[in-house]
Amino acid sequence: MSKSLFQVFKTDVSGIALPEKFTFPFYYEPHELSVITAKALQDYLETQTDFVHNFGLDTSQDGLAIGKMFGVLVVQNQNKELGYLWAFSGKLAEQNHHPLFVPTVFDMLQENSYFKKEEAILNQYNHQIEKLENDSDFLLAKKQLETTKAQANKELEEQKTLIKRNKKLRAEKRKTLSIDDANQLNKESQDEGILLKKMSQYWNYTIESATEAVAIFANQINKLKEERRQKSATLQQKLFTEYAFLNQYKELKSLGEIFNGNPPAGAGECAAPKLLHYAFQHQLKPIAMAEFWWGQSPKSEVRKHGQFYPACTGKCEPILAHMLQGIPLEENPFNTNPAAGKELKIVFEDEFLLLVNKPAEFLSVPGKKITDSVQTRMKSKYPNAMIVHRLDMSTSGLLLIGKTPEIYKKLQAQFIKRKVSKRYVALLDGLLEEENGVIDLPLRVDLDNRPNQIVCYEHGKPAQTKWEVIERRNNKTLLYFYPITGRTHQLRVHAAHPLGLNTPIVGDDLYGTKSNRLHLHAESITFTHPISDEIMTISVETDF
Repeated sequence: MSKSLFQVFKTDVSGIALPEKFTFPFYYEPHELSVITAKALQDYLETQTDFVHNFGLDTSQDGLAIGKMFGVLVVQNQNKELGYLWAFSGKLAEQNHHPLFVPTVFDMLQENSYFKKEEAILNQYNHQIEKLENDSDFLLAKKQLETTKAQANKELEEQKTLIKRNKKLRAEKRKTLSIDDANQLNKESQDEGILLKKMSQYWNYTIESATEAVAIFANQINKLKEERRQKSATLQQKLFTEYAFLNQYKELKSLGEIFNGNPPAGAGECAAPKLLHYAFQHQLKPIAMAEFWWGQSPKSEVRKHGQFYPACTGKCEPILAHMLQGIPLEENPFNTNPAAGKELKIVFEDEFLLLVNKPAEFLSVPGKKITDSVQTRMKSKYPNAMIVHRLDMSTSGLLLIGKTPEIYKKLQAQFIKRKVSKRYVALLDGLLEEENGVIDLPLRVDLDNRPNQIVCYEHGKPAQTKWEVIERRNNKTLLYFYPITGRTHQLRVHAAHPLGLNTPIVGDDLYGTKSNRLHLHAESITFTHPISDEIMTISVETDF
């Protein structure tokens, strides 16, 4: 074991009780030991001279700013000594290896490795293909083919136009000509058709010859591309087989096995798998773990400098399911019913519809594991009831419910046509300078980290939010949100994202900092009653 990677605590931590169970990686409050370890790493990052990486924290630093996720793992060695390990996700300063950080599980950049050798062969294919594609004879042949096709099209179209024009002229002449003269006109028509046929044959032959000249090169290029594709596929499968992760039982499981042959890009490069793999390699017992973001946020995601974050679900969850096998974990909160013991208050009801005030941490509709929700409770009371719209589990406030499918359809049509107005109240974790505005940031799900949403101008759905400040207090801002669209997590991302308000909602455990609750409440809704046509506005105050 490299002693430089197992680091002992610089301060006395003997008075801190060890956690009874290991950190649940996908939702956690960092243990005190993890916080101390993370602080030590952050202090190192602020003062180190071992590498140069632009995190986007120093405006005078040149180059592309790239924030980075770091991970810490508190461990015990075989002598029961307590220490810790550090890791970074992906590469740092374009390298896999740095002092004090655990290495990658499978180093594709290692000199003379199988991957590097095969990569060199693929690069030779790339060079050969590029050389052929830029060969002067090939370029000349392609240009000659294009010129020949253009000239053929031009001359054939001219001949067709001439035939059409002469046909009209002959039709006029036939009205006054003798039979002999008419026969002459017929011969002219036949001759023109024969000429067009011969021209077509000539140009088809000429184009075929020009195409063959191009094909000599194109066939070589396609052959090389197919060989490259097969080589690349073989290399990828070998990589998926050799890229394997340990668990506490010393059992290895490859990327290919974990993801059934099709792992997402970057799988295995996150900090958590690196830390655990190194620990199991060197007989270190995992005690607690945490990850934090360091530097500038990516343009699409919401990442706050120095903030702790859970492991990603898309890439890490399948890997960690293997690596943490047999290790007692802290309780998975996603398996606990957050609505247990909570009352669902009805704030308006008639024979056609009703509105409820959904508490925070209460599902609108059944989840994969938890069925208790507004929908299930309402159906137990009104079997035909249907919830018209949804709120995030963590958001409190008004939900509209139709008592019958017919009423549901009429209410839903108002949402589709944007005839319904909603107002939310939110407390933001910071002070806004402006008084109001409109946020326009398209959103889509983060495929590697569901259910988080990211800003995406290429594939995202339009999302717009109006906002206005109510008041500022205790270094926080109370405001109204008026969603124009209704995307998942729209208000939360629009508040937290650097291109939005850059100020997360208080208690946002996905895009900000967790507290007693998410301070976001659907306070008011205005809609047209589907039977009476009365414009109705229902409001309910928040508890924050």
